[in-house]
Amino acid sequence: MAKTRVIVVDDSALVRSLLTEIINRQPDMECIGAAADPLIAREMIRELNPDVITLDVEMPRMDGLDFLARLMRLRPMPVVMISTLTERGAEVTMKALELGALDFVSKPRIGVADGLKDLSAQIVEKIRVAAVAKIHRSVTPAAGAGAQSPVAKSAASPTPSNPSTPNSLGRISTEKLICIGASTGGTEAIREVLTALPADSPGVVITQHMPPGFTASFAARLDSLCRISVREAANGDRILPGHAYIAPGGKQFSITRSGANYVAVVQDGEPVNRHRPSVEVLFLSCAQFAGPNAFGVMLTGMGNDGAAAMKVMRDKGSYNYVQDEASCVVFGMPREAIQEGAAHEVLPLNKIAPTLLQRLSDTAGQRTRI
Repeated sequence: MAKTRVIVVDDSALVRSLLTEIINRQPDMECIGAAADPLIAREMIRELNPDVITLDVEMPRMDGLDFLARLMRLRPMPVVMISTLTERGAEVTMKALELGALDFVSKPRIGVADGLKDLSAQIVEKIRVAAVAKIHRSVTPAAGAGAQSPVAKSAASPTPSNPSTPNSLGRISTEKLICIGASTGGTEAIREVLTALPADSPGVVITQHMPPGFTASFAARLDSLCRISVREAANGDRILPGHAYIAPGGKQFSITRSGANYVAVVQDGEPVNRHRPSVEVLFLSCAQFAGPNAFGVMLTGMGNDGAAAMKVMRDKGSYNYVQDEASCVVFGMPREAIQEGAAHEVLPLNKIAPTLLQRLSDTAGQRTRI
């Protein structure tokens, strides 16, 4: 079986050496080159044609994001970012994922040698996932352009990119709840779903596999793009219509009921299906407390986290949408959900929000006629 061929791009000689060693210890992969900056990397890529690149964010001679943007426009390929866990590092990492990077590893600022060794299992797992992922050519503006302009949060906001999504749902039950799970490739999939939602959308709860320190930046970035408000969930938050709540990295996120309200539960807890936050934890709580008022959405991701719980949601009366294989970056979690019998509809990513919103509108219309 052919080994996954990896090029490491990092301006630190120590990091290049450590990553090379970690990769070469794996029986199924090899480091075929290590570059100190993007210009050297560009020539290596042309010459060696790697399967996967690991890319540092802050690089000499050419910014890592500029390099990534050019790479994904001209020669799309799997990229795993190496990002320092800082406020700026988190913001830049979100831009990198928007530009087409598949995933990232949070590089320690101090104790780099020991830190990377401790992260070695995570690093090689992300490389393995990247090697089998589907890469879509980036159409996002170059990194230097920064984030898109914020969208006004009102029902009169500009029409979303998908013209079939409504600007307003009118009167719908405040008990309705949209429950989303995702992993690899999920940050951009979530963005596509959320930007299609009108300002009076039902409340949205989201678990995206992501480590501590990055979910706040992820939420802030989505908040600047969506008509609904997006925030990192905090324990005790009331789940409101027109708002989305993202599971904080390193915490377990679920919902409960307090009277007529859904309430966020954010707490420490053991990993479930190796994840914290876990889609399983969120979806089981949605089955219990939202039941037939819930809409389950399973997006791209590796593994099976949340698949069994999504079937429980269906058994409790929820209506579930699963992303199809063609539009997934990694068709792991969606495949498992389908095999569990959890899906009512399997749809391309760009059809999930419009179809869900149409179902909500039809339901509201039926209630009005009655």
